[in-house]
Amino acid sequence: QVQLVESGGGLVQPGGSLRLSCTASGVIFRINTMAWYRQAPGKQQRELVATITTRSSRNYVDSVKGRFTIARDNAKNTVFLQMNEMKPEDTAVYYCNTDSKMLNWGKGTLVTVSS
Repeated sequence: QVQLVESGGGLVQPGGSLRLSCTASGVIFRINTMAWYRQAPGKQQRELVATITTRSSRNYVDSVKGRFTIARDNAKNTVFLQMNEMKPEDTAVYYCNTDSKMLNWGKGTLVTVSS
């Protein structure tokens, strides 16, 4: 069974940076567009934040463009999310999955942006 394991969250001040990581099964990871999602406190829906194709073509939601960077390391079955110039509205639990959400969700990693 494929497992997704997210890590790297924590408490950061506004303007600060964090780097999230997510590992997944090898075959599934290498043949799919991977994505980061987030679920803000009190919201039921997970928001798509960023995607990266197998050829490393990237897309971002408007609210994070210029601040977040998604990357992948196929050799390590890992996808990353570098978050810079963070804002309080970035506070959420962050998850990774394929862009079609085909895998069972992991536990996510909590990111809190607060002074």
